[in-house]
Amino acid sequence: MALKDKLKWDQKYQNTPTLLQQREPSKKLIQVADTSKGKKALEVASGAGRNSIYLAKQGFEVEALDISQIALDTLESQGYENIITKLIDLDNYTPFANSYHLIVMTNFLDRTLIPKLAQALTKNGILLIETYMEDKGNTKPSSNPDFLLKQGELKLFFDDNFEIIDYDEFQNESFELYKMMKQSIVVRKL
Repeated sequence: MALKDKLKWDQKYQNTPTLLQQREPSKKLIQVADTSKGKKALEVASGAGRNSIYLAKQGFEVEALDISQIALDTLESQGYENIITKLIDLDNYTPFANSYHLIVMTNFLDRTLIPKLAQALTKNGILLIETYMEDKGNTKPSSNPDFLLKQGELKLFFDDNFEIIDYDEFQNESFELYKMMKQSIVVRKL
């Protein structure tokens, strides 16, 4: 496990407990969850599990992955039997191929993980990625450009084996600590 990242996130949650408060799920997830052909889901970098909880309420069996035990403990305390949490270092993670009907990754970017997630989808499986992008209007100080998408970048990860259902660039949610532009894509594996 990347101890440095684990310590960073655990400390972030300890110092800013509001990050663990229950929040609304991704609006994009609400729009696409009911189009899933099955009920096996994966949330990558789940944090306190806002999207996992939404999916569990919709009847999905959810695996929630995160590097922070504090975040996963918060999610587990919600008591959803159809959510399994896993403490995972995503730098070394490869999901099983053809395993999930729906995969969600929000507010996290690891470009090397995106092709692995695409392969983990079942036929007709849906992948939703939603995260921050470069924009001169962003107010977060010292954002690492490695963790910010370039304009239109998410479209470049998917070939003819995927149908782009939705692509968007938009202002982040009002509960976020900083004003940031986001980029999202929803694809279906053909």
